[in-house]
This record gives sequence, C-alpha cells and structure tokens, in this order.
Amino acid sequence: MIDVSRLSLGCAPLANLYTAVSPEQADATIRAALAAGITYFDTAPHYGAGLSEIRTGAVLSTLPRESFRLSTKVGRLLKPGAPRHNIFDDVPDLHSSFDFTADGIRRSLEASLDRLGLDRVDLVYVHDPDDQMDLALDEAFPVLRQWRDEGVVGAIGAGMNHAAPLARIAREADVDCVLLAGEYTLLDQTGLEELLPLCADTGTPVVAAAVFNSGILADPSDNATFFYSPAPADLLDKARRIQAVCARHDVPLAAAAMQFPLGHPAVETVLVGMRSPEEISANTAMFARTLPDDLWLELKSEGLLPNHVPTP
Repeated sequence: MIDVSRLSLGCAPLANLYTAVSPEQADATIRAALAAGITYFDTAPHYGAGLSEIRTGAVLSTLPRESFRLSTKVGRLLKPGAPRHNIFDDVPDLHSSFDFTADGIRRSLEASLDRLGLDRVDLVYVHDPDDQMDLALDEAFPVLRQWRDEGVVGAIGAGMNHAAPLARIAREADVDCVLLAGEYTLLDQTGLEELLPLCADTGTPVVAAAVFNSGILADPSDNATFFYSPAPADLLDKARRIQAVCARHDVPLAAAAMQFPLGHPAVETVLVGMRSPEEISANTAMFARTLPDDLWLELKSEGLLPNHVPTP
C-alpha cells in the first residue's frame, strides 16, 4: 500500500503541456484538487523543463506537510539549451538529458527539491529507463533503496510508458510501487499480460496514468491523439464504438476511462493530468459516478474489452 488518494493529479499540464497555463491558474488548479479530496500529486523535472516542479512546489510548500503526498522522478538532468522535441509551450531554455548513474540520480533529486522548495518528497520514480535498464538497475535503484532505508524518501518506484520493462523492475529492483502510463486503459490492456498479475501477487501497488491515452479516450474527435501522436484510424474507430456503448448507458466516455483501471486489484490510484479548476470539478464528479455493471458487460459482449479483463 502507498498512502495516496484514489484519484490523483498529474502536474505535467500545469507546465504548459501543449498550451500555456498561467501561474495563477496552476495555483488555483492545485488548490481545487486539494479541496476536492485529491491528496497525491505527481511531477517530474522533464515536465516543462522544471516548470511543473516549480509551480507544484510553489503551492504545496506553503501547506502542512501531512496534508499531501508528492512524487517526482529522477534520471533526467536539466541542461542549458532549447528543449528537444518539445510538447511544452513557453518553458525555460533547458533540455532534459538521461542520466541513470548514481551521481546523476543524486544530482537530479537535489535539483528537484530546490525547484519544489521542499526538503523531501514522499515517492521517487526512476523515469523512463527503457534504453538503459542495466545501468538503472545497477546504479539508480541502489541509490533509491539507500534513500528509502535512511528515510530520505518514503517510497521508491519507476514510471514508464511500457509494462514489460516495468515488470522486470518489479521483479529485480525491490520497489514499493510502479507507475504505468498508457498501457492499462480502455484501449490498451498490455499491462495485464505480465505486470499487473505480478504486482497483485507481490502486493506492489500500481499507479495507473495516462488513462485517456493522451486524449483519445477523453474526446475521440478527428484530431485526437494517442500516445502524443495522431490517433490511428482503427483505434479512433474503437474509441468511438466504446463511446457509443457508454452513451447507451448515459455514461461519459471519460468517466469509464478513469474508473476502468480500478477494476484490477493491483491498481492503487488513477493519475489524471488536469489544468484548471473546471477540469478538477468535472473529472472528480465523473470519477465519483456509480457506473452500471451492464456497461462493462456490453463492452465485453461487443468485443471492445476482452472477457478476462477485470472491471470495477
């Protein structure tokens, strides 16, 4: 178990993801989340070249420490120079560079704490070590385990877009939890192949992130995105068919997308990126809705969900 709210706030959108968000709006969004009962916030140096940490910390550092849980990520150091392949608008003139060495991991957390204005975070993830897994296992995770043993951080894990390498980390790195982004959703249940059953067996909580698959499960319009790229036609068609089933049960597609991961016993919280108090209000209301069992049964009968997939 990790002590987090069932719905949690991903703070990448507060760092001008795709479009600009004012500091005042970021502040208001975090405060609206707290007022709505959200107590877990996730950020990272990579989000807006440090801007997400700065804006998140500007609010949380003023609050009683026991009133929230905060995670950030290590493995990407910010260096001078324009961001590469940037999906964040109007951010500092910095780019993130992978560094999973022990020294890089220590420097990463030190810089994050400085941006956050805090002396500790509750949870630290190694961020996307896909192409440097051996280095991360040999150097990054031992540093995190040492921090956990010394009480520097409360829990450790890894945050990735792909379930297979996370399963290796769950087996080999003695982590407390894992964050899976985009591979346990209404459209993609890759995480069910190995990772989620493993985590259920070992009691390793899963943070289910990117449950809208970067947009398509919030609004499957012609310009919808899937994993931050234009959605393929077959997935767009499937998302619209799911949306049609949801409509027959008077359920917003976004509500089903947010609640679906909680059907698996390993999933501890659903992490949703939100950028305004209005989105906080709308999403918390949808998250709290009671969805009919017949919705999930029809999705399975229509072949839109496999029969063996657990549902809420």
